[in-house]
Amino acid sequence: MNIEKVSTEGFEMRFFRFGSGSKTMVILPGLSIQSVMLSAEAIAAEYAEMAQAFTIFVFDRREKLPARYSIEDMARDTAQAFAALGLKDIYLFGASQGGMLAMLIAAEQPQLIKKLALGSTAAAIKEERDAVLEEWISLAKAHRGEELCLAFGKAVYPKEVFENYCEALRAAGKSITGDEFERFTILAGGTEGFDILNRLCEIQCPVFVIGDKTDAVLGAEASLEIADRLESKPGFRFHMYDGFGHGAYDLAPDYRQRLLDFFLN
Repeated sequence: MNIEKVSTEGFEMRFFRFGSGSKTMVILPGLSIQSVMLSAEAIAAEYAEMAQAFTIFVFDRREKLPARYSIEDMARDTAQAFAALGLKDIYLFGASQGGMLAMLIAAEQPQLIKKLALGSTAAAIKEERDAVLEEWISLAKAHRGEELCLAFGKAVYPKEVFENYCEALRAAGKSITGDEFERFTILAGGTEGFDILNRLCEIQCPVFVIGDKTDAVLGAEASLEIADRLESKPGFRFHMYDGFGHGAYDLAPDYRQRLLDFFLN
């Protein structure tokens, strides 16, 4: 899988693409401790069933981060990357923090987005939702890699999945570099004060909200809150899993099929 780089006037951003379809799909992943670009092959394999109908782009955040980098900044830069690549009529899927970016892009540049799918995300970071992020940030600032990976995995995945991957998480924690700790700290801190609840009405395209009742990162209420604001819009869809946790987008076996059905119908 070739990792590409798009350059704009103010920054560079890495991405990869796969698929041969005539439609354009973009995936905006959530917050990750190490770059999602390292998982390019695995992501392409997971979304293989969608690659016939779509050419799929997966974006990282920008390369060199400022000391303070808000969700609004991330969304603006990502939209600039779309423009630099000439992307339009986008079927956009944002997971977790990526869903926050996706909502902003859809609200601010509705002409770009054909359909919007939101997985395990929130339209506002409230105090109870901030607690998990604050723990991660504290561990990253202290360069406690193993503890950070374990805390991340415990919050994102169900107990049985977490227990199966404990040793892999510990090993991953040992490989985190100083630059990766710093980058994670900035990106996680960017969610502070995020609140687009009152702007959800600006989203014009059909929206599919997918959450899980056992989400331990943002809570099931976060998905319900978005659904409550958008359910009256034409083409709206909503699905709540039960038992896959925040990482339902990785674990639910029918997740990609649900996305495909929404995007194509």
